[in-house]
Amino acid sequence: MVHAKRTLIFGLGLVLLLAVAGTVLAPSIVTGGTSQAPFPGLVGMVCTTAGPNPTFDLKTAEGYIQFPDGNSIYMWGYTLATSAFQMPGPVLCVNEGDTVTINLTNNTPGISQPVSIIFPGQTNVTAGGGTAGFLTNEAAANGGSVSYTFVASQPGTYLYESGTNQELQVHMGLYGALVVRPALGPNFAYNDPSTEFDPSREYILVMHEIDPDIHYAVSNGQAANLLARHDRYWTINGRSMPDTLNDNFVPWLPSQPYGALVYVEAVEPSLNPGAKPALIRYANAGTAIHPFHPHGNHLKAIAQDGRFLGGAANENFARSLAAGQTMDLLFQWRNVEQWSPGPNGPVPVSLPGLQNLVFKDGVTFYSGDPELGEQDELPVGVTSFNECGEFYYPWHSHALFEFQNFDEGFGGLATMVRVDPPASLGLCP
Repeated sequence: MVHAKRTLIFGLGLVLLLAVAGTVLAPSIVTGGTSQAPFPGLVGMVCTTAGPNPTFDLKTAEGYIQFPDGNSIYMWGYTLATSAFQMPGPVLCVNEGDTVTINLTNNTPGISQPVSIIFPGQTNVTAGGGTAGFLTNEAAANGGSVSYTFVASQPGTYLYESGTNQELQVHMGLYGALVVRPALGPNFAYNDPSTEFDPSREYILVMHEIDPDIHYAVSNGQAANLLARHDRYWTINGRSMPDTLNDNFVPWLPSQPYGALVYVEAVEPSLNPGAKPALIRYANAGTAIHPFHPHGNHLKAIAQDGRFLGGAANENFARSLAAGQTMDLLFQWRNVEQWSPGPNGPVPVSLPGLQNLVFKDGVTFYSGDPELGEQDELPVGVTSFNECGEFYYPWHSHALFEFQNFDEGFGGLATMVRVDPPASLGLCP
């Protein structure tokens, strides 16, 4: 059997906020691309891999995840057979043409019903063991098991999720992401040269929503009233804003290993010619449509539901992601408005006096200077998380009721993109 190992596909690391299958091998760092990471592995997509024709041993699990308002919510989830509960399930990364086997064991005390896995977008999935269910074979409670096999014939971003009692089980957290890399190479999203990206800047944003009343009922062995569902929390990679900005594997979020900060470098052809875009993978594991908005930026959609768009690829500043939908997008922050990096040229803007600047809660990501790579004064008593004059933009749901944590904004279905000046200027670490 080929054993699973966890690999970090990294962007550029940062501690931003807060005091911020078989045997599982120790995490290893895969470097690549044209950019050097000051804190490699701390941000970006985390891949769980298992070599050619991989076998992944998964199990069901239960546990709690934390929210920025101090609440904790009981969840179900998939995890590697030798690992503790995590939310969401591991990102399974395979190669086009691989024969993929996923073994599932349902041995969680708090899950007293059969569980299964389905793989939307995969064809000719076979299931062995377990008992026949509505969509696929199921692993019975108290130790039942089932094995699924398919050939990963189409590159792209996909979900895997429970195919049993879906309205409850997927809501409880039985979901994860599957990435199929193309035969053209790991620095391409699809088998087309136009999909080349910087492999050190690969990100995945898996969206979901939570009604705490349903989870509370399940944790107490009660029947959940799904007809009265009222979501109060919205997550990206199992976290709500501002926890989405923290690095991967921060110790104070032990069950939520994946951050969601997107970290790029400004593209200025004279300073970083040939720079490749970042690859952003969207996946909606929830049941609601999420109009996701990369504030002030355009992303180029190159694929939907694991199918390359070709000539239909297009740029836009917002995407409505339907339930169960995935999308692959390329992103570059281009210096189109001549935000001159560093002290090379002033931006023609008049700043208000410090006495007229007000920052919510006395904190900001603003550097005090409108020029990329520059820092200036801020009012006394204001704490800035700005490190070296970088820019920040919020990426968030445009359904603004999702932009909060149980009525406390801003939070919920949101993250940020950090834009550094070109590395050749030496302005950021």
